[in-house]
Amino acid sequence: MITIRGARPEDAAELVRLRRLMFADMSGRDAPGDWERDAEEIARRQLSARVPVLGAFVVDGDPALGAPHLAACAVGRLEERLPAPGHPTGRFGFVFTVCTDVRYRGRGFARATTEALLDWFAAQGVTRVDLHATPDAERLYRSLGFAEHSLALSLDLSHRRADPA
Repeated sequence: MITIRGARPEDAAELVRLRRLMFADMSGRDAPGDWERDAEEIARRQLSARVPVLGAFVVDGDPALGAPHLAACAVGRLEERLPAPGHPTGRFGFVFTVCTDVRYRGRGFARATTEALLDWFAAQGVTRVDLHATPDAERLYRSLGFAEHSLALSLDLSHRRADPA
């Protein structure tokens, strides 16, 4: 049986470690940097918030394998937009990290933590959950009911200067 729990603020560093592993798996290269410190601070702050906006569910790693660590996680954010006919609460979810440490893969942890996150979203009144799937994870997400719903377009604004008005 898989034991899942909600992440706590003290899990922030491990959530970021798993996020870094996810990015390394996706790109084929490790990319440490200042983003990790910032991500850890944001995760800690959002996990401490009185009104939850960050949902994170984890499986603890085996203590016999070293210092306390997480085996897997699924993390998402609650977004509040203007309500619409098909989404009267205006609450949407976005899953942005699902990762299992290589030592624990193949045990159903990604599915279990993702299902816990989806249950949390439902309890928050979310009517739609979005995510970006890698080819390796697409089968899992489709088995949970995810499907295409529109053509997603993105714009990178990281190099656009803000008008100091």
